[in-house]
Amino acid sequence: MPASAAPGLTEIKPGAGRLSSPARVTLLAGLIAAPALLAFNLIQIAFGISEPGNLLAITLFDYVPLALALPLTYWYVARREAAREAAEAAREGALLARLDAIVDSAMDAIITVDEAQKIALFNRAAEQVFRVRRDQALGEPLERFLPQRFRAAHRAHIEHFGRTGVTSRRMGDVTTLWALRADGEEFPIEASISQAGDPGRRFYTVILRDITLRKQNEDALRRQQQELRELSARVLEAREDEKTRIARELHDELGQLLTALKMDLAWLRERLSGPELEKKAQDMGELLDRTVASTRRISADLRPLMLDDLGLAEAASWLVEDFAKRSGIRASIELDGGDALEGISKTVATAVYRALQESLTNVARHAGAKNAWVMLAAGDGTVQIEVEDDGRGIAAEDLGKSRSLGLKGMRERISYLGGTLEVARAPRGGTRLRAQLPMGGMLREGAAA
Repeated sequence: MPASAAPGLTEIKPGAGRLSSPARVTLLAGLIAAPALLAFNLIQIAFGISEPGNLLAITLFDYVPLALALPLTYWYVARREAAREAAEAAREGALLARLDAIVDSAMDAIITVDEAQKIALFNRAAEQVFRVRRDQALGEPLERFLPQRFRAAHRAHIEHFGRTGVTSRRMGDVTTLWALRADGEEFPIEASISQAGDPGRRFYTVILRDITLRKQNEDALRRQQQELRELSARVLEAREDEKTRIARELHDELGQLLTALKMDLAWLRERLSGPELEKKAQDMGELLDRTVASTRRISADLRPLMLDDLGLAEAASWLVEDFAKRSGIRASIELDGGDALEGISKTVATAVYRALQESLTNVARHAGAKNAWVMLAAGDGTVQIEVEDDGRGIAAEDLGKSRSLGLKGMRERISYLGGTLEVARAPRGGTRLRAQLPMGGMLREGAAA
């Protein structure tokens, strides 16, 4: 076997069956030839070809060549047997050499253990992964390369796997597996296990891969995603604060100024004379009324002050009622858990309100619906919202469109707060949005800390 070959394959390969030995072949030839010669001589005597008195001499004369032929037969058969065994050994050696080269050239570490979980095969990649020479690993227990806290569970896992009769399976489908290098460093791996052999002697082969770099990249990506999620939440929070400030300025300052203008205009109308001036003053009054209404509408769209002053339930009821007036779509809202709704944090209340606002906007723009139903409930530490319509429904491909920023923003906001969002077709044929969030916004507060 070449020096690069992985030791252990010869031990694992079952022994080849052997043909009949030269002694058995020679004995069989003698047992067949001796009775045949005797029968042949008896036949000659029976037909008068030979004299009965010559039977002993003839038989002895015939058996002398037979006695000389049997050793020659033994030598010939032994030589053929040796040549066959040499050729078979050469073929097996070449096959084992190729198998060893294949196993040794594999990029993944390959380790085979017996039923006692002693290492019988350790390829070159395993040497590099575990930083130990194969001659130091062969015959050692597999537990040497496992962290102490996983050894008992791993042994039980292997024993259970052997009893299942399954030939192969992936290890650690849910959790990351950990291994131990010879220098004591722990590292993450992914692995698969297979078994082969007879019930009396089984071998288990583990093919594993060092995923340290991949896990580091995944952890880095996860951290970056969390940072981006936190940044997005901070931006949304800043936007909400800015909207609240602008809404209050529109409602308080601009609203007060417009109210003062209406009062001044009413004072002027009482002192104006002439139909033309009165008509102009009336038009100005109507324009001021529309301006006040627009200011109130813009202020409510930016941030309904009743959300801060009266709570989520009142703000949601007002939003649904205002949606029905503007769109002409019949809309109703069902509230459940009124007392619990009062305990929702400001961040969660804002997220729920914005989700409801975005959903109703989508219903008005895209659904082509005649009816919309809203359900808002709170209990068991969570708040749930459901918006359903009887419109054309949303297609699966529309959910992933790059321009669906409203839906993506809604999903991101709810996910950051520890909630879930589901958008699917409704039983009535339209679209149904379901969202559930923890009432206290646990993830948001933990991230902010």
